[in-house]
Amino acid sequence: MPQVKAIIGLGNPGDDYAATRHNAGAWLVEILARQAGSELRPEKKFLGLYARVNLGGHELHLLEPTTYMNRSGAAVAALCQFYKIAPEELLVAHDELDIPPGTARYKQAGGHGGHNGLRDIIRALGDKGFNRLRIGIGHPGDSRQVTQYVLGRPGKAELADIGAALDECLATLPLAAAGEWAQAMNRLHGFKP
Repeated sequence: MPQVKAIIGLGNPGDDYAATRHNAGAWLVEILARQAGSELRPEKKFLGLYARVNLGGHELHLLEPTTYMNRSGAAVAALCQFYKIAPEELLVAHDELDIPPGTARYKQAGGHGGHNGLRDIIRALGDKGFNRLRIGIGHPGDSRQVTQYVLGRPGKAELADIGAALDECLATLPLAAAGEWAQAMNRLHGFKP
């Protein structure tokens, strides 16, 4: 399996959105940059916050698009074009309604599942073959409440569960970066908060 060369953390820009469920992917990239002793800095040519880090001996590009979620594709495409990164060398971290808080799952390729960030990345790349890191935020139970829910802030217990899942994601990222997908999946998919 290909090694990961870039990790994209999806979210919406600005303080109003920083603590909302929809920014779970961005949280992962922010924590990873901090743990690697780096800082995400504005990079106009990538329409986002960017850092280059070393993870387990692998150089990784980190990107948090500062476009709105439904326009994430332009930032991802710009990074891929500049560094000649193929879709299968990408890992896109995003919030996932279909799995509960405290759970995260790797997924290789696939559709957008109604996620506007993924939809726009697929459109911009013209390819569905990128890897995903699905960070569970749970579902409000009614499809009419989804927008309000994802743009809302998780409660204390829910935030602790998401935090535990993010910690486990970070622990498995060196395996994913090395292309050891089976090991990364086995560990992450067996995690219970």
